[in-house]
Amino acid sequence: MVRMFFMLHDMPQTATHADFLKSAFATPVTLPDIDITGPGRFNNRELSWLNFNWRVLEEAENPRVPLLERLRFVSISANNLDEFFTVRVAGLRELHNGGHTTPAADGLSPTQQLTLIHEDARKLMQAQQRVLSTLTQELEAQGIVVLTRDALQDQDKDFLADVFLTQVFPVLSPLAIDPAHPFPFIPNAGYTLALQLVRQSDKKPLQALLPVPRQIDRFIPLPKTLDGAATQHRFLPLQELLVLHIQDLFPGYRLKSHFEFRVLRDSDLEVEEEAEDLVREFEVALKRRRRGEVVRMTHSTGAPPKLMSVIMKELQVNPDEMIEIDGMIGMSDLEQLVQIDRPDLQWPLFTSRVPERVTDFGGDMFAAIRQKDMLLHHPYETFDMVVRFLQQAARDPDVLAIRQTFYRTSRDSPIVEALCEAAEAGKSVTALVELKARFDEAANIRQSRRLERAGAHVVYGFTDLKTHAKISIVVRREGENLVTYTHYGTGNYHPITARFYTDLSLFTCDTELGRDAIKVFNYLSGYAQPEVLDNLAISPLTLKSRLIELIDGEIAYAKAGKPAVIWAKMNALIDAEVIDALYRASQGGVQISLIIRGICGLRPGVKGLSENIRVKSVIGRFLEHSRIVCFGNGYGLPARKARVFISSADWMGRNLNRRVETLVEINNATVKAQIVSQIMAANLSDTAQSWVMNPDGTFTRQATSDGESAFNCHRFFMENPSLSGRGSAGASDVPKLTHTED
Repeated sequence: MVRMFFMLHDMPQTATHADFLKSAFATPVTLPDIDITGPGRFNNRELSWLNFNWRVLEEAENPRVPLLERLRFVSISANNLDEFFTVRVAGLRELHNGGHTTPAADGLSPTQQLTLIHEDARKLMQAQQRVLSTLTQELEAQGIVVLTRDALQDQDKDFLADVFLTQVFPVLSPLAIDPAHPFPFIPNAGYTLALQLVRQSDKKPLQALLPVPRQIDRFIPLPKTLDGAATQHRFLPLQELLVLHIQDLFPGYRLKSHFEFRVLRDSDLEVEEEAEDLVREFEVALKRRRRGEVVRMTHSTGAPPKLMSVIMKELQVNPDEMIEIDGMIGMSDLEQLVQIDRPDLQWPLFTSRVPERVTDFGGDMFAAIRQKDMLLHHPYETFDMVVRFLQQAARDPDVLAIRQTFYRTSRDSPIVEALCEAAEAGKSVTALVELKARFDEAANIRQSRRLERAGAHVVYGFTDLKTHAKISIVVRREGENLVTYTHYGTGNYHPITARFYTDLSLFTCDTELGRDAIKVFNYLSGYAQPEVLDNLAISPLTLKSRLIELIDGEIAYAKAGKPAVIWAKMNALIDAEVIDALYRASQGGVQISLIIRGICGLRPGVKGLSENIRVKSVIGRFLEHSRIVCFGNGYGLPARKARVFISSADWMGRNLNRRVETLVEINNATVKAQIVSQIMAANLSDTAQSWVMNPDGTFTRQATSDGESAFNCHRFFMENPSLSGRGSAGASDVPKLTHTED
């Protein structure tokens, strides 16, 4: 068993990789109902995703997490579940309705999967309501109160009357339901009040809908009141305000009954592969998405049967696609409450670091990179360095060309701004904009139009492949030479998500890595498939085969009696061929430690199949997003001669077969040490926010020994700078990498 040697002196020695191994299946488990040679050797992808979302929700019950941040986890869980239904469940529903019976890798048909999904999702939604109820009570104890209309005081009603007339009434569209008024279109995530009214003059009934406008905050703040020594934050849900003022919308009518409902629609896109104008085709497809079939409808209790029947018929909703909620509809809106000015109930303020090496060179990114390769760990090191890299390139007269991929970015992206500035200055700018980035298609179309207007050359890659690789290239004239500066990332060029996604940024002026990046761009823009890549593997061409080759290499080391170890970290592991390769490695004696945040189709710790594989999931303050894989290469881990890679790809069929992705080998000794003995070591050692996977696919929160303080890898990274970004003061302090065997 490998014992960890940590790079930084203040790494807690009580938290080790060995502790993780001991806590996770010390004795392999035999699962009696599983044929380890059949489909039962895999976990179902969709149920594994739901399991992940259960872990997200359970963080909302974690007493170590500040109260408002716990509320955020409820919101995240709800938002995740919405997206799951609009994409994954919608796809299964289409297969089911089409009569498809082909099973997934785990042996479940689309119909069987839908049955299990609906059962588990209903339980999850009930749990969300239960957790929210508990948090609401705790929030009230802290002076944060969400009121009902019945709890309002007279002065509150006077205040809200003005809010309604000036800020809400102008954007409302009350809609009668009768032969003269066709049933309106309810958009995806559309939240609506269904009303049963009676005209006071002649008792004539009226059915109506009142869409709740998205343009207005879901929770309306009321004037603060002093409750003892504490100032109360009070809110009224928008739907409560609407019900309070129904007579302003329907004069002469009395509200007899009402209920709330919310629909989710199929949001997957279908695009013709041979579309002559890909941008125009996507613009049309986005309009079709807005009118996708309803895949789930949630509604509040007490719905009048007759009115409900009308709505179900018009929306073409089946009973098994409806969920009655005794609580809050649309829980993703809770994010608004998290923004309350209560720092005592939120994560302590954290400011991302500027790498010391960049400061040593007066902010000159090119000079810092020329000294040696630099790996930044976001958000602990600021993503502003990526922005600065491109801004400096745009303004540097010696820079001749910039090439950039975009999968997702922010609306007012400073990176797009820098590329536009560079193009307008006469530099050669090529931007690969991926139009198929789910839910960001419209934003990416806008960015591509903006870049084209500035004079950049915009390409869209392949119609049948998504470009998910994260590459930025700057070509600079230095003396008589052209030097290529390259950035490889594991995450998107998105300054906002980079504040809470953990990702890696490799900056290098290595000639081979630069040449590889240029070949990838030529492949994307001109379909020129690269014949040779020096330090890079790309999907769908060579990435999967390279991974399996490296896994098989560890098996050969084990057979030769040498240390055989694999460490890997990613968001999802579901590809059957890669999982089977890992199973072979386990059976061959390779020790495998995996950090899988979300979906995991592999079953660890099963006797005769995977007794040498351990899997954990880290869920905490930041969203783990980086992809890393380390192979002992006959020397174990950590070791100087280990082979270390960063990647844009999870180990899923879509990433390995249907996307353009990168797997970048790290050869710089300092960067390699940083990844293995700092980033991976800390993640493997985490006990404060880790879950250990069981052979049946469930997860158990990792326990710490009595009296042992829980080690939190996120806190460790916030307090300790990344090794390769350290400046002159710490440049010589590079600890040796060693390994020992127990």
